[in-house]
Amino acid sequence: MPRSQSPLSNSLPPLVFGTATFNYQYNVDPYALGPTSLVQKALAQGVHAFDTSPYYGPAEEILGTALDSDLVRQHYPRDQYFILTKVGRVAADAFDYSPSWVRQSVQRSCSRLRTDYLDVVYCHDCEFVSPEEVLGAIRELRRIRDEEGTVHYVGISGYPVLVLCELAEMILRETGEPLDIVQSYANFTLQNTRLLSDGLERLVNAGVDVVTNASPLGMGLLRSTGPPVGAMGNWHPAPDGLRQACINAGKWAESRGEKLEVVAVRFALENWLREGAKVGSLGNPLGNTDTSYGHAFSLPQERVGVSVMGVSRVEELDETMRVWRSVLDGLADDLDAEPGTITPCDSVTDHEWSLARRQTIRELAKGIRGVIGSEWVDYVWESPDPGFINRRERKDDVVVNEVEVPVAVDTTMLTPPSEADDNGVPTDVPPMP
Repeated sequence: MPRSQSPLSNSLPPLVFGTATFNYQYNVDPYALGPTSLVQKALAQGVHAFDTSPYYGPAEEILGTALDSDLVRQHYPRDQYFILTKVGRVAADAFDYSPSWVRQSVQRSCSRLRTDYLDVVYCHDCEFVSPEEVLGAIRELRRIRDEEGTVHYVGISGYPVLVLCELAEMILRETGEPLDIVQSYANFTLQNTRLLSDGLERLVNAGVDVVTNASPLGMGLLRSTGPPVGAMGNWHPAPDGLRQACINAGKWAESRGEKLEVVAVRFALENWLREGAKVGSLGNPLGNTDTSYGHAFSLPQERVGVSVMGVSRVEELDETMRVWRSVLDGLADDLDAEPGTITPCDSVTDHEWSLARRQTIRELAKGIRGVIGSEWVDYVWESPDPGFINRRERKDDVVVNEVEVPVAVDTTMLTPPSEADDNGVPTDVPPMP
């Protein structure tokens, strides 16, 4: 299949369901979450894009089973939803961007996801390998796109914004074709907005069509209790000073009747919808089948920023969709509007409530960033760690030192995803979005 003539931004929905939670480190038994009913409800509520990875333990298989259920097959044809997955990351300190592994990974993902094609494939955590390796993987993915048709759009994902920019610029320069999509995580949050300040214009100038903002809680950093500590120990890369600053910010929010997590999620969703519009999409924010939604929002005539949100349970999905719809209710209003403080009641429209809530979030965000302090606002941690060595070595395109990683003995919500071998046994890995 030749390269699609339609840009990804014409159709990708601006809210993407992240499935990193469908693994053994986010949940003790991800199969017990009822993921099939969760995916079905997400589709019914208008969420028509799903982000996953072979690195996220059994997530691809779980998602594939859900999308292959009778209800989904009967009511949601394959062309009504997007599947976004990744290649390249094999284990905690093992990466393989070789053409042969890229081909194998794409084929395996199609099998696990029970689909004939993948809408988007990212090169996963591209900062861990050389630019030459990234370029080689991009070329192979594009070859698969053009010759086999099992990949439709190609991109990169990672943490350091400047690395994402440099790679996007290099790929355009070396191939003459810009990336379809870049996924950044934990870089447009209450604590850190470097995706906007340092990355947006460079990515636009590099011709990137869509930039997705993932991990609005900074991998759990912006929780009232701070990042969780589980069987993997103190895994979060944030230094102690930043952790404490965020805990202090949570207490400040609580003293005002708010939760840090709630403010952080709405701040990221609402602001990236606008700030990320240059690299956003025209896709339906509520899917093609949500006929019950009678609010003021109508389909966008201009692009809006794309966000990735992970949920584990129906309650989390319902809360995310409540916030998302409220954000959409106020989308059309002037950004400089400053409505008065109101509370929901029968005499107040959803639009008015959304505008008032937006103003409240602005004020709370300003206060929270003040508590976090200038030392830690826009602070970024190193990725990879200094001295990182890729333990998956290839010689003549053959793996010569296969990596064995200890099996995780416990799991904790909001800890990083894990890679599961083909036998389904999860392996311990470092933090991921």
